[in-house]
Amino acid sequence: MITEKEQSVEHFLELIKKSRRGKFKIYIGMSAGVGKTYRMLLEAQALMRNGIDVKIGYIETHKRKETEAHLGGLTIIPRRKLFYKGKELDEMDLNAILNLRPEVVIVDELAHTNIEGSQNEKRWQDVLAILNAGINVISAVNIQHIESLNEEVEEITGATINERIPDKVLQLADEVVNIDLTADELIDRLKEGKIYDEKKIPLALNNFFQTERILQLRELALREVAHQVERKIDIEVPKNIKLRPEIFIGCISTNEASAKVIIRKTARLASYYRSKWYILYVQTANESSDKINLASQRHLINNMKLASQLGGEVIKIKSSNIAKTIWETAEKYNATTICIGKPHFKFYQLVMRTAVFTQLLNKMSKTNIDLVILS
Repeated sequence: MITEKEQSVEHFLELIKKSRRGKFKIYIGMSAGVGKTYRMLLEAQALMRNGIDVKIGYIETHKRKETEAHLGGLTIIPRRKLFYKGKELDEMDLNAILNLRPEVVIVDELAHTNIEGSQNEKRWQDVLAILNAGINVISAVNIQHIESLNEEVEEITGATINERIPDKVLQLADEVVNIDLTADELIDRLKEGKIYDEKKIPLALNNFFQTERILQLRELALREVAHQVERKIDIEVPKNIKLRPEIFIGCISTNEASAKVIIRKTARLASYYRSKWYILYVQTANESSDKINLASQRHLINNMKLASQLGGEVIKIKSSNIAKTIWETAEKYNATTICIGKPHFKFYQLVMRTAVFTQLLNKMSKTNIDLVILS
């Protein structure tokens, strides 16, 4: 058992680590072409003029003339060369950045997946290493690369987004800035050849760059940045009244699709409330490892891994009484909200057929615990 003295020491060490860590600024955009890289370079130029040692760790201009024009005078750290599948490719040189130790480093394409054989699998992991070394980082990412928004973005765009960053990366940022354009402005930039090569423009206009899609992505970006500002206010602005902390419990089964929805939506709810959250899996006798197929077991493990990656704590309990276990777990962890999936049959049938569930609803009606049924 950890003593109060040991907890105090750990807390103090955590404060020291935070004070040594570099500051982190992220530019968020609703899509490619809004001007994230352009703004990072403008900021780098301003920092350089003010005597700050700023270097380019990685930049992707996509050969846009207006962006490349602002590279002048900035020190670019050479990329390291790697051979992969018979081809010479380049990657950001993490060790060079750590050895040079600039005051500020610009790192573009935060959601990028590194070439196999790199020190880290993802560039956001490289950024965390840079921050932990006490170096300040300015980076950029598009809204579609945020993990908990993945399914929502895919539904809007119809495209699969494979490169994603965990929400916790945004939560580590000291500043999150939205680079915003109207849908018409973005489409005009595309038509003028300021985003893609001329040959790609018709295809882009018929797919990703449709007004209704841009508007929905813009809303997501604005909402996310507003949420991050609220989080910063909540952390840094003192409050005279201590609010009741929100604690969420998402309840999953071996159903792969519904479990993913519950995990991601519970993560989003917890993120908006800046609160702790759990994922509960109640394993009944019918779902023991010798009674469910390997595919279901694999999906369950992957979903639990997803919950952990998004910042949730996974709870696994063996019980034949699901509703009772949910309630007891909610009481044990002081949960304020229980999130469950939408039943596959009429809700009143669920209530009528399951006496314990009826008791669960009756108990909840007499407490401050909310029940959220996720579609």
